[in-house]
Amino acid sequence: MIICCGEALIDMIPTVDTDGREGFTPHAGGAVFNTAIALGRLGAPVGFVSGISTDMFGDMLRNALQESHVATDNVVVSDRRTTLAFVALKNGQASYLFFDENSAGRMLVPEQMPDISDDATALYFGGISLINAPAADFYVDLAVREAGKRVIVADPNIRINFVTDEPAYRARLERLIAHTDILKVSDEDLDWIVPGPLTLLEKAERLQISGPEMVIVTRGSDGAMALFGDEQVVEVPAQRTKVADTVGAGDTFNAGVLAQLSMQGQLSKSAIQALNPEQASNALSAGTKVAGITVSRPGANPPWAHELDGL
Repeated sequence: MIICCGEALIDMIPTVDTDGREGFTPHAGGAVFNTAIALGRLGAPVGFVSGISTDMFGDMLRNALQESHVATDNVVVSDRRTTLAFVALKNGQASYLFFDENSAGRMLVPEQMPDISDDATALYFGGISLINAPAADFYVDLAVREAGKRVIVADPNIRINFVTDEPAYRARLERLIAHTDILKVSDEDLDWIVPGPLTLLEKAERLQISGPEMVIVTRGSDGAMALFGDEQVVEVPAQRTKVADTVGAGDTFNAGVLAQLSMQGQLSKSAIQALNPEQASNALSAGTKVAGITVSRPGANPPWAHELDGL
């Protein structure tokens, strides 16, 4: 089982009604939540760790998890409010305005850290849940606690406009990355984490030295590459598709990669260390395939396994 650990929130997506009036429609979302949903739809055994409210939006989040076959045993239920993320779309690219103070997801504390079942092979972390305390420290502490037992996967999915304490955030990411086996970053994330004139590959090499066995870099329409093992590198192209928007693209890419590694029996520490180029390419290709379907339709709406047949 893959356990996704991080934010569950409501994306307020801009809409226009039949009279031409602009407004927002609520959709269940959050980077880590989206990855959990995508894994469940792909048929991978998956669970979720997060703080979820008892309010009407929390009900929406729990229902969405259950409908996509995501186990919620480790969800921390709270009467605090649900985080809201108002989305602005420009040329298919999304930007966000978050309302997260004192929310159910943000106010997790170490005493609420769950016991992870023995059948969990990997824990996945990322998104805005790594930015603000106390939840950010809750998640990193959980990753460090479990790092000796299972594969740790992370995607910072950096939202710099949401960061209020950059030194603390960078220190937290460094600690997480040092305990990570598979690190996925976008090219923009990589340029922020490792600033300067180096190439993407040189920056990925620096990150690999700091801890991860495998560093995956997504590059939008230029596809994805992975650095792993002893300076091995593979690249795969992006899926050709008509883009509706990019909401959830990276999240579902991650699900495709993890589902493929799990299906190949390679989601263990020893297997990740022994990956060959064909296996790594298969995992990246699965990620681009899943992400290609997601970006072809509005919002974070990951595909079900049957939608991949024949692609």
